[in-house]
This record gives sequence, structure tokens and C-alpha cells, in this order.
Amino acid sequence: MSVEISHPDKLLFPEDGLSKADIAGYYEAVCEWMLPHIRNRPLSLLRFPDGIGGHGFFHKNVPDYFPSYVKRVEVDKRGGTLIHAVVCNPETLVYLVGQNTITPHVWLSRADRLRQPDRIVFDLDPAPGADFAAVRRAARRTGELLREVGLEPFAQVTGSKGIHVWTPLRRRATFADVRPFARGVAEVLASRHPDELTLEFRKSERGGRILIDVMRNNYAQTAVPPYAVRPLPGAPVATPIAWAELSDSKLRADRWTVRTVLKRVRSKGDPWTDIASFARGLSRASKRLDALVDK
Repeated sequence: MSVEISHPDKLLFPEDGLSKADIAGYYEAVCEWMLPHIRNRPLSLLRFPDGIGGHGFFHKNVPDYFPSYVKRVEVDKRGGTLIHAVVCNPETLVYLVGQNTITPHVWLSRADRLRQPDRIVFDLDPAPGADFAAVRRAARRTGELLREVGLEPFAQVTGSKGIHVWTPLRRRATFADVRPFARGVAEVLASRHPDELTLEFRKSERGGRILIDVMRNNYAQTAVPPYAVRPLPGAPVATPIAWAELSDSKLRADRWTVRTVLKRVRSKGDPWTDIASFARGLSRASKRLDALVDK
């Protein structure tokens, strides 16, 4: 199926000369590697009708005019329900770009078990101008602690400022269990490295430390998925990396773009190909975390 998009020459990234057709073509090309990470997850769409220099907004409720190949899921919200788009095929990604979507944000759960996530994410958010070596070090420390409690870490540069450390879960626990666990991990990290890491959201109180943001680990919250384009100059891409790449001094959050990331995945493949096979239950990890806190 070919998807026709309106105004394909419209520049979504004017300074970079990247049109709607260019971004749609990127998503179509990267879909082989991206789709396994976003399939069947409700989406919040970050849309820019006038390109990244204009006003952007999040779009959640699917309008009636979206075509039938764009799958939907009804989700509860306070006081009612919403209908979210769900990506199950490349055509959907291309169509969403045609609607001026630059970045699809995904739930940490899938459409068939909305309250039982299969991912936890730790967003390592540095202060402006911070040395990226410190962010890389924070990611490694996050991974070390996750391994201590029996979970396997996976790293992704965000395409913006920081690094996301993800870990896959078996779909048994609910967000009511997962969020306090993620908070507990962050608290242990901050207590071990108080000069470098913090849970303080107020930038004025961080003192240059890296925020460990765990707020995405909740029902209806979203995160930037692998290979999503960020609405920033250069069209950087959120890119999964091999864990060993965290030791690369050349690594930056925006190292790969729509013009360079395809060469990387075509030559090296997706470093998260087998992420689902590392899914573990939360119960044992929670007990191990509690034991660390009690020491």
C-alpha cells in the first residue's frame, strides 16, 4: 500500500531543508527496526503544522477521518475515554507524518494490557551545558544497579539532551507497582552519588546534578521510542546503543540524525533486537531493591 501525503514539499525542518516527504521517507525506511519497539502501543503525537519553527502540540484523540489501517485503542482517562492511534504497520507511520507528526511518543504498556507495562524507563536529564561524560557515567551506574536487582539495562541516546535507560518487564505488575519501584531505584542511585544525581525537579535546586526522572512510569505517560525524530535543528534521532557504547567519549545525545542513523542500523543492526528476551518479573527485583535499601 502506498500512502499519499498532502503537501509533501512542506518544510518541517526549514533550516535543514527537510520536507514532509523526507521525514515520511525516513520513517518508512527505518520502520523495519523501529516497528518492533512501538507496535501495539498507544501513541501521543507531537505535531508541528508549520514545521519545527512554529507551534507544536500533542494530539491524543484520533479523529474520525484517520483511515482504517490506522489501528485504534480506547483508553480510560479521568472523566471519560480517549481513542489513541496504535502503530501496527509502516503505512501508519507515513500517514502520521502526513498529519505533520514529527515525534510519536509511546506508552510503556501495550494496547491489550494498558495497565501492565513491559518497560521501565529512567530519563537522565542533565543541566544545560553539562558534560555529557557525566550523563554517560550516570547511565552506566543506573545499569549497574539494575543488574544488582536482576534486571537487564538498555541505553538510548534521546536525540535531545540526555540518555534513557530502559529495562524490559514481564507483563504481570501494574503501574501501581512499577512506579514506586522505579522511584526506589532512583532514590538508591541518588543516595550513592549525591554529588552527581538527584530526584529534584526544580532546576534551581539541582545544583548542576543530573535529574533521574521516573515520572514516565505511570499509566498514560509516554516516552520517546527508538528511532523517533526529535523536533530540533538537524533532525536528531533517539537512537538505541549497545551498552559498551556508553564508554565512547564521542557519544552525544544528538549524535545521529535522519541523514545518518539509517547507515548505522543497516551496517550494525538494531542493538535492541533481542530486548524482549531479557524481560524479567518485578517481584524478585523489588525484594532485592528492598534488601539494598535496608543495608
